[in-house]
This record gives sequence, C-alpha cells and structure tokens, in this order.
Amino acid sequence: MQSKLTLRLEERLIRQAKAFSRRTGKSVSQLVADYFAVLEIPVEDDVEKLPPITRELHGLLAGANVDEEDYRRHLIEKYG
Repeated sequence: MQSKLTLRLEERLIRQAKAFSRRTGKSVSQLVADYFAVLEIPVEDDVEKLPPITRELHGLLAGANVDEEDYRRHLIEKYG
C-alpha cells in the first residue's frame, strides 16, 4: 500500500532532486523510496563487512559503564 508523504526542503535541494530525477529517468518519489529502502538494512549486516579483528572487538563493551575518567585512570595505572 502506498501512502503520500510531504517533505519540506530547501528550494536548492528540490531543484537538485528534480534535475537528478530527469537525468536518471526516475521520479523524485522513486529516488526517495530507493533511499529509504537502503535505510532498512540492519546495522548487524554492517558488522559482517568489518575486518576480522574489528569484528571480534565489536560489542565487547556493550552495556559497560565506562567513561573518560575510567580511561584516564587506566592510562595513569599503565604508564604511571
């Protein structure tokens, strides 16, 4: 089911969108729909694209209550 969506944009952006629409042969609505479709990709899918070492570290501190002061204390303990 399709619904109507009203967007409020700067005139410059509207002109650019319409010009791009003409060049590509797609309606502005289709351009917006294509962009929104990209936003549906879950963030977890991006994790698979990370290098192996980064992928292993991803989420390691999830839920941890660590702040800048904790990091400072760590550096002082490590390097004196």
